[in-house]
Amino acid sequence: MTRFLTRFGTGFDVHAFTEGDHVWLGGVRIPADRGVLAHSDGDVALHALTDALLGAIADGDIGTHFPPSDERWRGAASDQFLAHAVSLVRARGGRIDHLDITVLAEAPRIGKHREAIRARIAEIAGVPLSAVSIKATTTEKLGFVGRAEGLAAQAAATVRLPEADDMDGEIVWK
Repeated sequence: MTRFLTRFGTGFDVHAFTEGDHVWLGGVRIPADRGVLAHSDGDVALHALTDALLGAIADGDIGTHFPPSDERWRGAASDQFLAHAVSLVRARGGRIDHLDITVLAEAPRIGKHREAIRARIAEIAGVPLSAVSIKATTTEKLGFVGRAEGLAAQAAATVRLPEADDMDGEIVWK
């Protein structure tokens, strides 16, 4: 019988505001009075979540897999970054148990978009809606977020991976 280990990863992302009329959060286009300055679509929620999953499986970070120096990713939709991280978890025989995101922003407010964001993340990750949590907070007018210069997101991911021993670089499944 395969035994599973619970692994936990975290991620963080930040983008400055620039001209625009929307931001992407959790794979959902949200109307806003500004956009974000980014190489891809600048979805801080999906970027942080991608890093959280990559951290849980100890496989680098979003910049390792999708370097901003590579023009293929200019303007890219961040759902493909998350889908890639999910595929890496599954390729290792893993299972995603829970995804949790906190958006830090004075604006836009995400309350009315929360369920759409949860549904989109659940769809991309192939997990039940009950496995996705999204929250938002302000920073009480402190720092760059409080001054409305940008927004940020932090994320956590809990996954289960088959137990393995690393013996001279070889993975031996029990």
